[in-house]
Order: sequence, then C-alpha cells, then structure tokens
Amino acid sequence: MSLEERVMDLESRLAFQDDAIEAMNDVLVTQQRVVERLQLQMAALLKRQEEMGGQFEAFEEEAPPPHY
Repeated sequence: MSLEERVMDLESRLAFQDDAIEAMNDVLVTQQRVVERLQLQMAALLKRQEEMGGQFEAFEEEAPPPHY
C-alpha cells in the first residue's frame, strides 16, 4: 500500500469518525433534554405527593372506630 493510499484511507476514516461523533453528540444532547424534563416532572410529582400526603395524615391520626 502506497503512502498516498494510506493517507487517503486515514482521511476517509477521519471523516467517518467525525460524522459518528457528531451523530452521537446530537443523541447525547437529545437525551440530556429528556433527562432534564424527567427531573422536572419528578420534582413536580414529589411536591404533589408531599402536598397530598399532608391531607391524608390527618385521617391516619384519628383514633380507630370503637368496634376495633
């Protein structure tokens, strides 16, 4: 294999690697956005659960009915 062929092969591989890295970066950015959105949703759900938990604690503290 001549030097020119080797250089062309390396340049071709480099171009494919650049494309692959760009594609992986795009996927990573998309996944990061999804993770951030899920974190916000989880925080909202936890806040809602805490708010609703306060409503149900009042019922749990009551004495059991006399038939127990």
